[in-house]
Amino acid sequence: MTDALNSARAPEPVGPYPHAKRVGNLLFMSGVGPRVRGSKEIPGVTLAADGSVQSHDIEAQCRSCFANCRAVVEDAGARWEDVVDVTVFLTDIRRDFAAYNRVYAEWFAGPGNPNPTRTTLGITALPTPIAVEVKAIAVMR
Repeated sequence: MTDALNSARAPEPVGPYPHAKRVGNLLFMSGVGPRVRGSKEIPGVTLAADGSVQSHDIEAQCRSCFANCRAVVEDAGARWEDVVDVTVFLTDIRRDFAAYNRVYAEWFAGPGNPNPTRTTLGITALPTPIAVEVKAIAVMR
C-alpha cells in the first residue's frame, strides 16, 4: 500500500508529485528546496532584475531546506529522529560544501538528532534558482 502525503507547511512541489510517499513503514520524501510556502521567496537567494541569481547564502538555504524537510517528515506523522537516510544536491559543491556541512551538523548530528546515512552530490543545476535540494527517507513508527 502506498500513501501520497503533502505538508501544509513545506513549499508547494514545483511539479506533479507529492512531498512524500509512505510505503509500509518507510517514508520516501521528494526533493525539497528552501522556498517559503505560498510565495516565491527563497531564503538566502538574491535575484537580479532578469531573474538570474545575483548572490546566494548557502547557510540560509540549507537551514530553510532542513526546516522544510522536517515539516514534511512531521506532517507525515514521523519524527525528525526517525530520518535514516539523506541525499543532498549542491549546485556548487566546491564553493558550498564546507558551509553546508556545518549547517548539516546542526540539524543531523549530536544528541536528539537523527544522524542518518548521507550522500551529497554536486550537480550543475536545479529547476528553480536554488543552490541546494534535500530528499530523505524516514522510518514510520
